[in-house]
Amino acid sequence: MATLNAFPQTELLKRLSLVASSHGGTASMPDDHTVKGSLTAIQAKWLLGSRKVTSNFTCSLDVSNHTAHFRESAVESSWGMPPPTFTVQSTSQYGARVKETRVDTGVGGGGILEFGKFRESVEQAVHDAGWEFLYEVA
Repeated sequence: MATLNAFPQTELLKRLSLVASSHGGTASMPDDHTVKGSLTAIQAKWLLGSRKVTSNFTCSLDVSNHTAHFRESAVESSWGMPPPTFTVQSTSQYGARVKETRVDTGVGGGGILEFGKFRESVEQAVHDAGWEFLYEVA
C-alpha cells in the first residue's frame, strides 16, 4: 500500500531510469508518467547470421493512487544461420511471475539473460519510494 509521504512521480521516474542503467541497459520516458527500459542481454554474430535477445520493461505510474504498473518481456531475434551456441537455461515460476536465467556461449559471442531481474529492482525502487507495485502479465 502506498504511503502518505510517497516520492513525487518525477523523482520515481528518475529512480526507475537509474534501475535500467544500473543493469547496463537504457531507459527513456515517452511521457510524464512512463519509463521504458531495455537491455541487450545476449548477442552473437558471425559470417552467416546473428542472434540477439533483449530484455524490456515498461512502468506506468498512476498518480491518483500512487501505483506503478509494470510489464516485462524478452524478445529474441535472429537472421540467417545464427552461430552454433551452447545454452544453459533455468526457469522458475510463482503464480504469474516468471524468473529465467539463460546463458549462451558460442563461436560468435553470447551473454546472460536474467529475466525478472529488472522486475525485482523496479519493485524495490517503487516500494522504497512509497508507491504500490502492480505486476501486469501481458
